[in-house]
Amino acid sequence: MVSPSNQRCDDLTTLELDDLLNEMRGRHWAFHYFGLRDDPKAIGAVYDWSTCADVVILRDEDDATAFRVPTFPDTDVFAPEMVSWQYHAAAIWTLRAVLTLPRPGAPGAPIGLLAPAEKCTVPQDWRRPMTVHP
Repeated sequence: MVSPSNQRCDDLTTLELDDLLNEMRGRHWAFHYFGLRDDPKAIGAVYDWSTCADVVILRDEDDATAFRVPTFPDTDVFAPEMVSWQYHAAAIWTLRAVLTLPRPGAPGAPIGLLAPAEKCTVPQDWRRPMTVHP
């Protein structure tokens, strides 16, 4: 997997995985590397909206999860109890989906609550060591 760098992109439907990661970096997502930085077990990305967060868990190019989680001071975004939206597919489709999700409160934004799928959780034993890259 490639580390994201600064770059703005407009047409998310024609972008490759590296371009989508660059877009996330440009939008100021925080990246969490679970395991060794050079060989992570998974990469998590979080965009904080203050009342909720959009979260992505990248396991490999063919296995990724995205979801929106309501946030409170003690919320563990990598082990949500409830989500308002979730998506599970290959990394490129998952990133496209989360990057086109309407902002909270906008028309079409998810508002209901759902039980999260098991893939919405990063196991505790994967979380050490962890590197956070804002």
